Amino acid sequence: MNSDDQNIKKDPAVEPETEDVVIEDIEEGENPASALKKLREKLKTAIAEKQQYLDGWQRAQADFVNYKKREKEERENIVKFSNEQLILDLIPALDSFDMAMANKEAWNAAPENWRKGVEYIYSQILSVLEGYGVKQVNPIGEEYNHLHHEPSVMTPVEEGEKDGKIISVLQKGYLLNGKVIRPAKVNVGELKK
Repeated sequence: MNSDDQNIKKDPAVEPETEDVVIEDIEEGENPASALKKLREKLKTAIAEKQQYLDGWQRAQADFVNYKKREKEERENIVKFSNEQLILDLIPALDSFDMAMANKEAWNAAPENWRKGVEYIYSQILSVLEGYGVKQVNPIGEEYNHLHHEPSVMTPVEEGEKDGKIISVLQKGYLLNGKVIRPAKVNVGELKK
């Protein structure tokens, strides 16, 4: 070997050092075939453990992603329905407006300017509530749905097309962002037998 060859440094990435490799569980003078068999078994075990750890990590990663999605949905629902109790507290005032305007004799006896003012205030309140996702439900003529309506009266009807239909609304219902916060109290038609 010349002096130039001695001065050339070995690149550890190209030629890994084998001095650090420790082969445990191989006894001195052991048959190479049995030593190789032991090493292969150890390698299989290590690969199985690696796969188990990788699978566990991937499951934990997926669980974390799902957790973040659920948290985001829950936060959105909290914001979406945070005003529910306030709206439920305002609904009786809207019912009072409805009752006042439904009494045609007393309503028509009031001065026209006063009626227009009250109707304007009522429409303003409804408009503000609609801005917050509130929808008033007045289901006259619709098919009765136990999820959206509360039957107060069953009225016998002779026409088959009115069977199971809402004949009148006793109290309007309300939805908040598609969720029923108060079902409409209704009069449902029932076919005479």
